[in-house]
This record gives sequence, C-alpha cells and structure tokens, in this order.
Amino acid sequence: MKILFIAPRYSGGIGGHAFRIAQKLKESGFDIELMHVPHIPIKKLKNPSFTLFGITKALLKKESYDVVHAFNVPSAFIMKYIKAKKKILSVHGVYSEQIGLIHSNSLTSIISSKEKQVLQWADILTTDSLKVKTDYKEKLNLEVIHLPAPLDFQKLKNILGTSKIKNQVIYLGRDSFEKGIDILKSVEDKINGNIVYCTNSPWEEAMVELKRSSLLIIPSRIESIPQTIKEAYYLKIPVIATKVGGIPEIVNHDETGIIIPSEDPFALVKAINSLLIDDSKIKTLTENAFDFVTKNYSWDVLLPKYISFYNDIFKME
Repeated sequence: MKILFIAPRYSGGIGGHAFRIAQKLKESGFDIELMHVPHIPIKKLKNPSFTLFGITKALLKKESYDVVHAFNVPSAFIMKYIKAKKKILSVHGVYSEQIGLIHSNSLTSIISSKEKQVLQWADILTTDSLKVKTDYKEKLNLEVIHLPAPLDFQKLKNILGTSKIKNQVIYLGRDSFEKGIDILKSVEDKINGNIVYCTNSPWEEAMVELKRSSLLIIPSRIESIPQTIKEAYYLKIPVIATKVGGIPEIVNHDETGIIIPSEDPFALVKAINSLLIDDSKIKTLTENAFDFVTKNYSWDVLLPKYISFYNDIFKME
C-alpha cells in the first residue's frame, strides 16, 4: 500500500508532526512518501506559494496512491490533484473563523464557502484536538476522527544539557497575529525577567533554548494543541497559556500549567511575575506535567492508534 503525505516543511509544527508519523509508520512496514514542496519565505507569501508550487507538482505527478494525507487546509489544495483511492485531511480548527480573526470578518463568509468545498475533497477528516472535533460537528455537521499527536521522547532526551538562565521567559512559535506575540511584546517592560523570542529557529536550537528557560509562554488567540506545550512538559519547563482552542485539553489550570484569558495583557504579566518567584508551585506544576505527558503522548501509547487508523482505511477499499 502506497501512502503520500503532504505538509508544509517537514521540520517544526504541522510538517514536523507529519514527518514523525511517517518515520514511525515506515518502521512498522508502511510505504510512506513525503511530498516536498518549496515556498517563498515571506510571511504573506508562504501559504499561497506553497499551494501554487504544490499544485504544479501534483499535476506533473504520474504516480497514483492508495492513500494521500494532507496535514492542513493549504495542503488540501494540492491533495485535490493527486490520484489516490482515499484522501485524508487533518484540520486544526475551523479555517474560515481563523482567517476572519487574522485578517477581517469580511473574508469569513468568502472563505467559509470555499472551506466547505475543500472539506468535501477528503474522504476522512482527522484532528489532534477534541475541541476541534466538537466544533466541526456542531458548526459544520462533519465527523472528525481524533488522533492525538505523539511526542518523541528520545529526541528530547538527546537535547544537550545546558545551564538554566534565571528568569528567562521564552516565546516559541511563529511571529504572527494569531499566536499573540504582539500581546507579549506590549508588556515586555513590565515582566520581571528576560524574554527570548524563538520564531524561526531550527527545532534543536529552539529546544536547547527552551530547556534553559524558566517559563514557556503561549499567548495565542487561536490554537489547536501546541506541540511546544508537550515539549515543555517533558523538559520540565512550566507553561503559561491562554484558554483557546485545544489548550485546556492538555493544560489543567494550577495542576499541569497556568491558564489565562486570551488578549488579557494584565493577566499575562501577573501570571508570569507570580510564577517566576514561586519555586514550590513550579516544582508541582512541572512534576504533574511530566507525568501527564509521559503517560498520554508516548509512541508506545499512540503508535498503535495510527497503525489501526491506516489499516482500517485499507480495509475500506
């Protein structure tokens, strides 16, 4: 059985997730191919150029596949032109609502109608978030299969040891409006620590910086379930994150991390400054978080679910 994966860049984020799954499935005997698509590395041109170059590549492809799996909506435009018996699309939130928040509400209705069309190109929808699964059922009346994203503990174990930098607060993610980086920057002078922004670092460099930090901040306006939170949990770095998307599925307030309202700079400053001086709370949070992530997001726990998922698709033929 031949499976094609399509995702933007196979490093961090969605693409990194696709790459890790491909590796593990190959080890389990699956025939997986990664479709590599270039893009123009300019903020507003990344997705359009990725989609355009990908469609061109798809139209030139002569191979046919048993399954093609697109890992986000831009990848779905490429998936449409791939010959395959079954097509899978992974979703990370209602795309039209995300576009409306990032750009303007006037775009929401236009994108919404296109989104419904795109979703119809897939035979199966998946997500790593129960919140997203519920949203698609309630808002679009679509069934979505829940497939949590595993964490590669071995890769994190291999991160070189590094000394802690006292009161270093790290932001790790894209430099984009939906990630709320502007909110953090607006209160930077009120925070009793040094803020480090890792917005475009290679994964290993970002993990080294995370490991030496005192806190990870996720000030997002929109999220599914950030893999960065799980990485921080494993490295025993306390997390402060906003109550959006699937974040409350993995951040239990005052147990595994701190939850704050979205777009509330005052709450953000208060949470950061309070936690930086509370060693006892940091110890409790990080121990609980480590236990949570190791029990729920290992490959031992989740790989069988992925194997069953793809095998079941083959049985549908």
